[in-house]
Amino acid sequence: MMRNSLLGRDVRPAVLSPLGLILLAAVCFVMTMSACHAGTGGTEFAAMWTTLQGWVEGTLGRVVTTAMVLVGIGIGVARQSLMAFVVGVGGGLGLYATPGIINNIFVATVATSVAAKAPVVNLAAAVLQLH
Repeated sequence: MMRNSLLGRDVRPAVLSPLGLILLAAVCFVMTMSACHAGTGGTEFAAMWTTLQGWVEGTLGRVVTTAMVLVGIGIGVARQSLMAFVVGVGGGLGLYATPGIINNIFVATVATSVAAKAPVVNLAAAVLQLH
């Protein structure tokens, strides 16, 4: 055993028990698995996603967004600051835009990203031709 001068007592060197070694090996094995199936399937939740998207982009979403803006205006008047109004507007816009953002993230494909770059390439070519 070694003596720890700071605490004034004997300290054992750290040694993993057999159970700790098995647990460490299992964690390493799980983290290095090559087959990943995240994002495949999920048809069970399609109805729920459609319902939530309808709520957010429909009348309920407009009511909640308007309430956020009105509460922001009220708090902004009470505190004499525009920041609460800005937070209300930002929250409302975020609420309304979230389903579209999520759809674009999970449905994005290589063909879409290549097609999206085409106008940028055409603009660059047009600028180069002007000079």
